[in-house]
Amino acid sequence: MPKSDEKVKRVRVVVADDNKNVRDTVVRMLQQEFEVIGTATNGSAALEMTMFLAPEIVIVDISMPVISGIEAANEIRRKGSKAKLVFLTVHEDPDFVRAALKAGASGYVVKSQMATDLVVAIRAAVEGNFFISPSCALPKYPSRNNAL
Repeated sequence: MPKSDEKVKRVRVVVADDNKNVRDTVVRMLQQEFEVIGTATNGSAALEMTMFLAPEIVIVDISMPVISGIEAANEIRRKGSKAKLVFLTVHEDPDFVRAALKAGASGYVVKSQMATDLVVAIRAAVEGNFFISPSCALPKYPSRNNAL
């Protein structure tokens, strides 16, 4: 049990989105439970900030200027960061979900569902699990028994 003068370590988060209103909303949503250590307005800035600040979680939009969130995620992985990636996007198309997962995503949250899904996705990522907003979950492939 921590002593009253000991600080409980909070998960460090970087938020990357080119929309200021979205960034501000996400920061407000997270600041009670997580330590938001930086925000970025494009994929390149997200990459630099992640490599410099070493957060545990990076929340990244897919459609951003300079380089996309997918490209930033690929570079974050290539450069050896251990940060968990949670995509926060308007894209519900399964191809985007697959691209994010291929880039190393631990979470995929649709912006219209961020009030209910974002904190859940971050917690899942911290625990080593995956979370995908139900509205864009990948279709299940029929088993051999159901393929008639």
